[in-house]
Amino acid sequence: MFKKKKIPVHIPEIIDQDISSVYNAIKSTQISGQSKIVENFEKNFAKWQGSKYAVSVSSGTSALFLAVKVLNLKKNDEVILSSNTNIATALAAYHNNLKVIPVDSDIETWNLNVDLIEKLITKKTKLIIPVHFLGNPVDMNKLVKISKKYNLKIIEDCAEAHGATINNKKIGTFGDLNCYSFYSNKIITTGEGGMIVTNNKKYYRELQLLKNLYFSKPRFYHKNPAYNFRLGAMQAALGISQLKRIDKILAKKIRLFKLYEKFLKDIKGIKLQKIYKNTKAVFWMIGILVNPRVFGSSKKKLESRLNFNGIDTRNFFYPMDMQPFLKNKKSKNRCKISMLLWKNAFYLPSSNNLTVKEIKFICKIISNKK
Repeated sequence: MFKKKKIPVHIPEIIDQDISSVYNAIKSTQISGQSKIVENFEKNFAKWQGSKYAVSVSSGTSALFLAVKVLNLKKNDEVILSSNTNIATALAAYHNNLKVIPVDSDIETWNLNVDLIEKLITKKTKLIIPVHFLGNPVDMNKLVKISKKYNLKIIEDCAEAHGATINNKKIGTFGDLNCYSFYSNKIITTGEGGMIVTNNKKYYRELQLLKNLYFSKPRFYHKNPAYNFRLGAMQAALGISQLKRIDKILAKKIRLFKLYEKFLKDIKGIKLQKIYKNTKAVFWMIGILVNPRVFGSSKKKLESRLNFNGIDTRNFFYPMDMQPFLKNKKSKNRCKISMLLWKNAFYLPSSNNLTVKEIKFICKIISNKK
């Protein structure tokens, strides 16, 4: 008989404060994407994140798409981006008629390998999109130096990394444009939703038009074709509430990682993500990498054992260079580390309110190879 899962990979943390915030928005009849509640969420987020401007949108995917769109790059210009990430990052380039150039992962941090970027740059390269994987900051200082050397734009994909820092400087402040996701499993959530932040006033004004059907004056005169990517006020109300306690949420995320680190440290063949000393990672999800030879069991068998015991897991992402609609028929898999992560790594339960007892139980099942 199928055993019902008892410990999911993630459960959104919604408290009474969040419910009251959404209820008050509904009660006030401010429910559309054009309300003071949405404006307040944008202003609050920009202030918290440390940027001049923030533009709320319907999802992290639409945030990435519009961030690329506003750069007005030419057809078939090249975009270097992380191979080990959600397909949304590549779709932002693909749907803007740009060529996706994936860069392989670093075996220690699981982020894109910054040292591989320069050899991928050509005359057509115009943009780099690094992803702070699982909330672990990319080496942005090194990446910014490369971007300046070759006159490239940067869009930080911060979907998994709200509040992460490098030398106490928040990620999302290094790029020309920076994108966040508020999907249900993200560090703070609006159910669905996203945000673009920037210090560039020109980008900000254009993004506000692009997300809102390019309404201008007079209202139903549209100078350019655009999109309806507005965030609703009920979602923004939830975001405002969640943002108020983001420091507490981040503390819970860091606590989870430290507990997993403590209980997994003596299990040979199981590896956690490496975090550099000058960075603050925020651990959107806790991932492990299995070395089958050392561990004595495959990832597949380990996941099956965890699932049987009611513990949910989730795969890492399939390498970008091997995605069917992006794969060059003449090329072989270049992103070998990303493929290794796909084959041997997965997420463990990472809900904010996991108990010590639950984490001990998960780690006990991992340690039992039978």
